This record gives sequence, structure tokens and C-alpha cells, in this order.
Amino acid sequence: MLKDEIRTIMEKDPAIKSIAEVFLYSSFWAMIFHRFAHKLYRKHMFFAARFVSQVSRFFTGIEIHPGAKIGKGFFIDHGMGVVIGETCEIGDNVLIYQGVTLGGTGKDVGKRHPTIGNNVLVGSGAKILGPIKIGDNVKVGAGSVVLRNVPSNSTVVGVPARRAGGSCMVNKENPSDTIDQIRISDPVQVEFNKIISKLNRLEKKIKNMEEKK
Repeated sequence: MLKDEIRTIMEKDPAIKSIAEVFLYSSFWAMIFHRFAHKLYRKHMFFAARFVSQVSRFFTGIEIHPGAKIGKGFFIDHGMGVVIGETCEIGDNVLIYQGVTLGGTGKDVGKRHPTIGNNVLVGSGAKILGPIKIGDNVKVGAGSVVLRNVPSNSTVVGVPARRAGGSCMVNKENPSDTIDQIRISDPVQVEFNKIISKLNRLEKKIKNMEEKK
């Protein structure tokens, strides 16, 4: 477990210069605490599990409920303010940034938090809310609010989040290894440009018809 967490940080953060620095990362300690708390949670030692998770939150600024299921290769970069709910499920090779919330939308019992697929990037300040599913190889743009399912190999951005142009095919790219959160096309602007283009074509057709008269 310890070696896996060290390797994940070494592979995903280009700023790191030595293995020793890993022990100064809040994400490293948040995951060490969580792996332990989750084991306690699965044994129905809920108070002890919650106690460990609260100690982790105090020291790291990252709040992960001990019931959350998190896969391998998970990394929180600049993790302050991250919140991950109890029934959240996260796949392998997922990268999230500061201020991200994987939360619920009310006081429902049962499954009420998102399920995140493999090879997913969630940008700074993004909110993914409710028992929705985020597919594999997905990018969620910074500041986005996701309230609906997101299909695999896609990019979403905005409030509420909408699919942006292009796709992320698994053989070409793993979004969690691509940290560019800026050059993501705005789906509203894309649609607006399409309307303008159609209007221009209509104007040309009308002009041609008038000239023929």
C-alpha cells in the first residue's frame, strides 16, 4: 500500500524532485489515513473509522468519508478543500485537483454520491453531485458543476456541465495524465458559432436568390 501511494505521486506530479518529498504531500497522508479508515469501516467499526478520517481532515485539509471506495493510482493534487462522500466510488488512475466536491444532493439514504470511472481528470473547483456515473477517460473542466451522467471518452465543462467538442479515446490519451485544464472548448460558444455559420449561409442563399430575380 505504501509503495503504491509513493509511486502514484512520483508518476503524476512533475514538481516532485525526490521520494522524500512524497512524505510532505497532503494527498499521500490523506490516502494512507483513508485506506486504514476504510478497513475499519468495512469491519463496521464506524466510530473508529470516522475518528481516523477526521484526524486526516485536520492534518491534510482533505475530507474523505471512510465509506468511499477508491481504486489504485488515485492522486489529489493541491488537495485543500476536497470533499468525497460516503457512497462515492472511484476507479483507477483518477486525478483530481483542489476544491473538488464529489457529493450528494440531499439527505437521501443509500447510493447518493457519484461513481467515477477509470482514467478520469476532475479540474479545480469542480462539483460532481448525486448518484450519477462518470465514464472512463473523461475530463471535467475546472469549475464545472456536473449533475448528469457523463459518457466515456468525453469532456464536460460549464455550469451546468455540458459536453465539449472532441473526445478522449482510451488508446490515444488518458485524461488523468493530461493536466491542461484551460484549452477545453466551451460547448455554448461552439453551438453559438454553429448558429452564426448557419445564418451566414442563409444570408448568402437569400442574396443569390435576389440576384437571380
